[in-house]
Amino acid sequence: MTKTVKKPEIRFAGFTEAWEQRKVSDMFKVTRGYVLAATQTDEKMSDEKPYPVYSSQTKDNGLMGFYQDYLYENAITWTTDGANAGTVHYRAGKFYCTNVCGVLLEKDIVPNQMIAEALNNVAKSYVSYVGNPKLMNNVMADIEIKIPANVQERDKISELFANLDNLITLHQRKYDKFVNVKKSCLEKMFPKNGSNVPEVRFAGFTEAWEQRKLSELATIHARIGWQNLRTSEFLDTGDYMLITGTDFDNGKVNFSTCHYVEKYRYDQDKNIQIKNGSILITKDGTLGKVAYVEELSMPATLNAGVFNVEIKDENETDGKYLFQFLKAPFLMDYVAQKATGGTIKHLNQNILVDFPISMPGKEEQIRIGEYFTHLDTLITLHLRELEKLRNLKKACLEKMFV
Repeated sequence: MTKTVKKPEIRFAGFTEAWEQRKVSDMFKVTRGYVLAATQTDEKMSDEKPYPVYSSQTKDNGLMGFYQDYLYENAITWTTDGANAGTVHYRAGKFYCTNVCGVLLEKDIVPNQMIAEALNNVAKSYVSYVGNPKLMNNVMADIEIKIPANVQERDKISELFANLDNLITLHQRKYDKFVNVKKSCLEKMFPKNGSNVPEVRFAGFTEAWEQRKLSELATIHARIGWQNLRTSEFLDTGDYMLITGTDFDNGKVNFSTCHYVEKYRYDQDKNIQIKNGSILITKDGTLGKVAYVEELSMPATLNAGVFNVEIKDENETDGKYLFQFLKAPFLMDYVAQKATGGTIKHLNQNILVDFPISMPGKEEQIRIGEYFTHLDTLITLHLRELEKLRNLKKACLEKMFV
């Protein structure tokens, strides 16, 4: 049964007619996939196994591997069981899908990405949470969605969302690539297993590394307990900034989220007056988050819960190298080793002062610090692009559907 409904807020030029409300079972044949063990699939595509296999909508949009046969072509799938029940995708080309996938095949309407996005907007609300979450075929068959009556309009919307998803996938892969590169470099560019040289290093550096305690290289201070601030002292404007752990953003301080305090609070403790080049570490809440202070343009102090780490001798220690070493997993691995018999909920200074730092010469420190800073920039770039594209898609879903 077809019902005429209102028009979307934003649409492609040339399309003016109202949209229709259609029932899934009137538009599509409703079926599902078949059992296939993960051991029967290959991780990579090959001439022998060229067809993607989709299971629950988890990593890589549900891609489980590749198989020698296919079941369907150009169809819509959704997850029928589990935590991701109700997640809908359009699958272009030939594919195989397992029995936790429902499938919509052409009947009165050709499946496309636009229909999949319209269903994905509403399908979660039909999931049954009695026991294991489920969205079974009979329930999907009865769902009604609003779609353009005009095939060309459906195709244009489908193409737009396909392009957005391709861009999102591209930046996700680039982001994952650089994250993995950094992880590999952290494993290979620092000494391990008692060695005094790393497995991989920049050309021209051959001398052995030293192991030093953090307290030998830097001073470590935090707001003293009796100086703690009340929430009522957090100001929305002012001349003295207050930095907290919640202001940390990907290794930097997001100054736009910071509050402010009165001058006497700033003057209370010179040891936590922050400057450019300071390294900050959270000691409460989410432990071990690290930020490097740059582009600070006004006086700033710390709230409770954050350590101020300042280098003693800049001729000996490069700030960005020390920051990268503290931001790496080494610190929290060390803290975990100290958590004998339980989980550490507070990072005590007596643990931090003895944290061992692997130290090459100053020039090698600079090269390593610059290299990891560049990797961080690339990671942040693709992460922000991902966020922009996801927000753009979200806005389009809100404005281009009825």
